Amino acid sequence: MMTRSLLSRPWRPAIAVAAAIAVTAGVVAAAPDAKKAQPTPKLSLIAASNSVTLDSWKESPGVYLDLGTYVTAENGPLELKVTRKSYKDPVVATQIIRAGKKVRTKALPKGLVKDFSGLPNFAEITITDAAGKKVLTKSEAFCPNNASGRVRPDAPAKSKYPQSCPVNPFTLGSVWGVENGWASNTYSGHYSAPVLLPAGKYTAKVSVAKRYRDLFDIADKPQRVKVTVRELSDEGPAGRSAAGSSHGSHGAGHSGHAATPMPAPAPATSGAGPSYNVGHGPHTPAPPALPWALKKAGFRSAQVGDGPGQTDGSRKAPAAAPNAQRPTGRATVPDVPKPDLRSLPAYGIQISDGGADVPGKDYLAFSANVWNAGPAKLVVDGFRSPGKKLMDAYQYFYDANGKQVGYTPTGTMEWDPRPGHEHWHFTDFASYRLLKADQKEAVRSGKEAFCLANTDAVDYTVKNANWDPANTDLSTACGQEKSISVREVLDVGSGDTYSQDLPGQSFDITNLPNGTYYIQVLANPEKRLKETNLSNNSALRKVVLGGRPGARTVTVPAHGLVNAN
Repeated sequence: MMTRSLLSRPWRPAIAVAAAIAVTAGVVAAAPDAKKAQPTPKLSLIAASNSVTLDSWKESPGVYLDLGTYVTAENGPLELKVTRKSYKDPVVATQIIRAGKKVRTKALPKGLVKDFSGLPNFAEITITDAAGKKVLTKSEAFCPNNASGRVRPDAPAKSKYPQSCPVNPFTLGSVWGVENGWASNTYSGHYSAPVLLPAGKYTAKVSVAKRYRDLFDIADKPQRVKVTVRELSDEGPAGRSAAGSSHGSHGAGHSGHAATPMPAPAPATSGAGPSYNVGHGPHTPAPPALPWALKKAGFRSAQVGDGPGQTDGSRKAPAAAPNAQRPTGRATVPDVPKPDLRSLPAYGIQISDGGADVPGKDYLAFSANVWNAGPAKLVVDGFRSPGKKLMDAYQYFYDANGKQVGYTPTGTMEWDPRPGHEHWHFTDFASYRLLKADQKEAVRSGKEAFCLANTDAVDYTVKNANWDPANTDLSTACGQEKSISVREVLDVGSGDTYSQDLPGQSFDITNLPNGTYYIQVLANPEKRLKETNLSNNSALRKVVLGGRPGARTVTVPAHGLVNAN
């Protein structure tokens, strides 16, 4: 049975972390007086520093415009609820305004928000060179959930808002926010494309677009930041020294390593195409047409480095600890809230081949997500008897106060010993099938065992959604070979993405005729898990196969308003 690798977490650099958040006393002093109550949250654009140094690598040029500018919220948080009723309906955003126990709402203009990645064209950036000549103008989307920090000591110690703006094309609902007394970076990390700027001195002017100034009553006070662009190289001692100090700061996975220039990342994708990071969530595509053997080498050598400010569930969060011992007494399924597992339509759909490992084969690769609509989280513990290869798995049930009030046996967990995998999987969590036009099964994926992790924020507007879940990363949630027990959790509002890239997981379409098919993502196929609703576990995505053997094609029609293959 093909399973995902522990190295399958997406590698991304931290967006902008504590160093940039250490806002100077002068900035704090410039913040509005929190004691002067305002009817709505007071937002401001500030700069953490009046100068920044940005690096461009000679071997892979490109500057990421992390200019250290932030949006602050005073006299209440900026909170936005972003939803869509269905995939046939547009995304809409509503501002939630809290004043003590009173809550009122303000609808944002229709069409303003297109997806769940943030407020489009929020920040306007102009770069001029030392001679005062304008060399660059661009706009940036703003995710209020970007890396953030406090701007005054009496602000809440922790932000209640999520650490991400989702990029899964089938996201249903999200919550964005800048906590009261906090500041959120306007820069969206590697979701922002790099720009080409030669080494030299520049001045950046950053302002908030007029429609957002009007919408949120933000003062028209652009921030100006002096920018030094320096060109570094990985050749020679100087390059190695720079890589260890500056270049490494771009991503936790590379910090302190010998010089290896970080390539400008390709656009983030949740697809299942050729990739060094097969598995959960969005990841950076590898160069095309790599043989499978080289891809596998890439899996083993990939640098995995999640850190603060990561988005879409890619941050590492510790796993929940299992119970000290397996449950005893009579198994019962009490009448308490239970999880509701639902499938998202497949996406990231591409044709791949078996390369040198499986020559002469055509495969249909895809990504799939099963999520929990609540109102209760899915909690599964595995307990191992000494010397046994399998763990016995149990599903737990809780009352409204969080007290465990029941349990039921629910299958097994198995250990995958293969290099690069080496973790425990809960069996029969989901299955994937390619159906013919009459929706009868044509091919079934061999992948049905999973380590559960909260990789994607699918809908944080549902009842009891947890905006800050644990179990977000395979390396924290899946246990070790020596583990005697393990707990795997799928929290309310979150989903678990798995990319079916490898032969045995993706569909073998070598001998299938051209025509219309449906990819079925089916949660809880054996109905072993107890849910509130078993009728919404299946999702279909239409695909049309064409071409000829060795050169197959796939056309993926839009799914409602979601036109993402």
